[in-house]
Amino acid sequence: MNYPTYDDVLFPTDGSENASVAFDHALSLAKAYGARLHVLYVVNTTYADLGATGTTTIGSLRERGEGVVRETEERAGAAGIEVRTQIGEGDPYRGILAYAEENADLIVMATRGRSGLDRYILGSVTEKVVRTADVPVFTVRGTGE
Repeated sequence: MNYPTYDDVLFPTDGSENASVAFDHALSLAKAYGARLHVLYVVNTTYADLGATGTTTIGSLRERGEGVVRETEERAGAAGIEVRTQIGEGDPYRGILAYAEENADLIVMATRGRSGLDRYILGSVTEKVVRTADVPVFTVRGTGE
């Protein structure tokens, strides 16, 4: 029997505590397969509070994403894993799918990231990725689920 191998593991993150739990699994899988780890943060430009009247700007979300990606890259690098990083903009689940289509053969992500009304209205990013991704998706329950 031929077992799958993975060369490129995608870890999409929103910087949440649950994503941090999923990162440990992504790191472990990348180590086990000798794979590159791709760290992706998608700035959610569909966020309802963006714009001239909102309190959140794309710039502030991008800045947060840069910090999350940098920290994750440092942790993976310290573990001896080759890392590639990307910050995108748009609808997170579409950004994850587009990136995975070109760069990954496995996605590792938390079953739940941020919470609240936005998540309820927009639906679960993970659920959409699981239902529509062309590559396997390894989901990890976070804390308190």
